[in-house]
Amino acid sequence: MPRPAGSPATAPLLVELGHAVRARRRRHGLTLAELAVSSGVSVRFLADVEAGRGNISVVRLDDLARALGCRAADLLAPRPPVRVALLGLRGAGKSTVGRSLAAALRVPFVELDQRIEEAAGLPLAEVFAVHGEGYYRRLEREALDRVLADGGPFVLAAGGGLVTEGATYDLLRRTCTTVWLKARPEEHMARVAAQGDARPMARRSDAMAELRTLLAARTPLYARAEHAVETTGVAPERVVEQVRALVA
Repeated sequence: MPRPAGSPATAPLLVELGHAVRARRRRHGLTLAELAVSSGVSVRFLADVEAGRGNISVVRLDDLARALGCRAADLLAPRPPVRVALLGLRGAGKSTVGRSLAAALRVPFVELDQRIEEAAGLPLAEVFAVHGEGYYRRLEREALDRVLADGGPFVLAAGGGLVTEGATYDLLRRTCTTVWLKARPEEHMARVAAQGDARPMARRSDAMAELRTLLAARTPLYARAEHAVETTGVAPERVVEQVRALVA
């Protein structure tokens, strides 16, 4: 016999509560057993809560919220829209992974560099050549502001150098789940070449050395992302699965 709509086993509110509890528990690095001890709620019932089946009392919800360092109201608040920002050098796979991830999450895919080109009316190379990096960074921040102002969910591929602009990077980290797509220098170079882009190697015998230096300099910045996923030797569809699991 089917359960009535809105019953404890199917109530959307309980499902949302389960997502919120699980996300905060993981953020604090707690196991179910550890959270059970600090909240006084049994492991079995916590598992039901996280699965969206636990019709928890107000008093127990308050105990659980205190153990998670928040208010009960915070656990019941609607989840913000899914907003994922992919970071990494050119050739990290941001566009390939981003499009597939957006399709899997059923949200729009945004390529920030494309938005910058549209705003400038010029290809990126000409933006740098004609106006310089300062102008590009200003357009980058304005483009990001517009994407965020839309208010909806998205998967965004950020430019490789966005992390060097402190205020813009801080904004991205506050408003999105940031994921660094890591790869070895050789992988970056091979992927760019496979895309038919010979610019990194054109008339430059030291291109690989420069790439290694650039990646080493930016690694501490990329490492500030909320998550990191190794992509070297990993099929794009597998990377998508890993990222989706992290942001779920």
